[in-house]
Amino acid sequence: MRKLCPNLDREDGLDTVLEVPIPDEMLASIGSTASARWKNMQAWLKTQAFDKATEGPSPVGKNTEIQLLLNVVGVPLIPCPVPFDQAFSKSIRDCSVQASTAKYILQQYIAATGGQAALQNLRSMYAIGTVKMSASEFHMGNQSVATNGRGEIGGFVLWQKTPDLFYFELIMAGCKMSAGSDGKVAWKQSAEQSHVLRGPPRPLRRSLQGLDPRATANLFSEAVCIGEKIIDGEECFILKREAKPATLKARSASNFDIIHHTMWGYFSQRTGLIIKLEDNHLLRMKAGRRGESIFWETSMESVIKDYRYIDGINIAHGGETAVTLFRYGEGSINHKRKLEEAWTIEEADFNLWGLTMDCFLPPSDLKKDD
Repeated sequence: MRKLCPNLDREDGLDTVLEVPIPDEMLASIGSTASARWKNMQAWLKTQAFDKATEGPSPVGKNTEIQLLLNVVGVPLIPCPVPFDQAFSKSIRDCSVQASTAKYILQQYIAATGGQAALQNLRSMYAIGTVKMSASEFHMGNQSVATNGRGEIGGFVLWQKTPDLFYFELIMAGCKMSAGSDGKVAWKQSAEQSHVLRGPPRPLRRSLQGLDPRATANLFSEAVCIGEKIIDGEECFILKREAKPATLKARSASNFDIIHHTMWGYFSQRTGLIIKLEDNHLLRMKAGRRGESIFWETSMESVIKDYRYIDGINIAHGGETAVTLFRYGEGSINHKRKLEEAWTIEEADFNLWGLTMDCFLPPSDLKKDD
């Protein structure tokens, strides 16, 4: 990962610290010499500046494909808000067998990731990582689909503070995407557009992929245990968490409504750690004068691995995500598409000094709209 950009204007000038570190593979693919690579990198970073977000329409072609990957795979949010430290305060008693079993499983997860005292002491964190994404074409019908094998390399940085504050930035193949929350609203932003996400603030899904055990425990504090399953040779308990109707209604609008959004966590019976995360999201859109419905179903599966300790906290340092987009309905021919991502955490740390509210302010154009 490259964190510094040389000063191309002055040989004796100081290097520039990159806001998002650049993977070596990504840098090597954009020029034949070191100087040409950095000049090309500077050129497209300027074209992707977020202060140009409202200057014109979105480009077509490859950039549109990359933006789809970044938006769907790179910066998805989880279905619902996460209750603050509910996992550490709720009693195992006075609830159903499925709910009390889930709480017992979460107690094992909390112990496996560092213990209650260590997790409750987590006030902030940051992580730097690399991603590789690829996609298939849209296929008609219900047949299985596979990605084309070609992939794009990118880098990301995540800043997070308890509760409900995060800022995430991802760059790939000349495109940039960010997402954030100031505790009141969550948003997504690219060089073409920025918008507030409907409904209450929700954490970034990437944090729940083994990177933030405190948020993961709180997310599944309202889950129920629905059974067991073997995942990659590991016997796992399955915890299920559904978004509440009020949350789904807040995220819906006049021209579409979210029918359901459900998450499943697979917790190893041997280690207590979460090793797989799934969620399924079904959206209904109104189309045509006759009110025909088009459905978009998004299914995501993340395999989580390479757990390592950092300051007494056990977090995952890698994994893969597969996303299936399926469109069907009265006003649409059935189409299916698959997106894939592999990620690696290169660096992470907790309880940072100087991480203030200014680090999580919404984009200026969103503030004007509000």
